[in-house]
Amino acid sequence: MLRSIAAACFSLLLVLGLAIPSVHAATVEVKLGTDDGMLAFSPSTVTISAGDTVKFVNNKLAPHNAIFDGHEDLSHADLAFAPGESWTKTFSTAGTYDFYCEPHRGAGMVGQVVVQ
Repeated sequence: MLRSIAAACFSLLLVLGLAIPSVHAATVEVKLGTDDGMLAFSPSTVTISAGDTVKFVNNKLAPHNAIFDGHEDLSHADLAFAPGESWTKTFSTAGTYDFYCEPHRGAGMVGQVVVQ
């Protein structure tokens, strides 16, 4: 009996040791307007892996959007007015993607997504 318990434990450890962990894409949140009311993205730079998603959430001092120069498919030109209004974009290709808030670009509301 002790031998079968030991064999069962060994088998379980072997299966767990050989199990390949599944890879899950991550979602990173970027606030449009800082908590203290500044016209900025928070954080202004995010580093993610290919396949990850960025969730843009309207925070303060609306209206806001996110425009990616040269990447219309990633841009969200519609203005977010309501607190908590959000949208997501998934980045599948490695690279550096600069973006800005169209109404507040002149105030320095710019950001960057770095995809590895």
